[in-house]
Amino acid sequence: MKSMVFDSSAIISIVTNDLLWSLSKLKEKFKGQFYIPEGIKEELIVKPLGSKRYKLEAMQVLSEVNKGILEVYSNPRVIERGKQLADRANNLIKARGNWITLVNQNDMECLALTEYLNSDALVIDERTVRLLVEDPGSLIKLFERKIHTKVEVNKDNLNFFKEEFKKINVIRSAELMSVAFELGILDDYAKQNGVKIDNVNLKESLIEGLLWGLKLRGCAISEEEIDGIMKYYH
Repeated sequence: MKSMVFDSSAIISIVTNDLLWSLSKLKEKFKGQFYIPEGIKEELIVKPLGSKRYKLEAMQVLSEVNKGILEVYSNPRVIERGKQLADRANNLIKARGNWITLVNQNDMECLALTEYLNSDALVIDERTVRLLVEDPGSLIKLFERKIHTKVEVNKDNLNFFKEEFKKINVIRSAELMSVAFELGILDDYAKQNGVKIDNVNLKESLIEGLLWGLKLRGCAISEEEIDGIMKYYH
């Protein structure tokens, strides 16, 4: 069965851009399942419902869960694997004698579920986890630049992350929503191809606004990446 696993960071980027409605249409086109692990449900729904700040967003996500668009996947083996992965990740880089906390267990539970289900993709906007999967060596260099000091590296854990997740495909909300754009799911924002208002091409403005909206609300996509994508539409 085809599937994608969603981390909280990607869903937050999507819901705060008022794009959560698009997931049902994407899922229909994908012909597979959209999953979140139990820990992400706690993070996105249960805890925010007990607060005031993110209660509305939590209700929107809960609605998608109740409709079966996002399915909560609970499995003790996935939870335990998530704990193991978090322990390895948080004992990867040491600076000034202390291990740097890189991830939380919920992020690693997403990675564990993607691995367990052999999912088509892990959808995550958080840069640290993405680099941990795709290029852990670059992650180490990033932290050296960020904290302005040389770090110690646990080579066993570094090699583990270099080898363990080679087959996992990581995408961001930006890529996912770009697919929605290409499929015409977002066409209601710009009713017809090529329509112009005051010399503004609505389709071009839509994709640019989409990418910048996601970037400004949490998606780790660079301005250079956005410019590169926009060249395709000029």
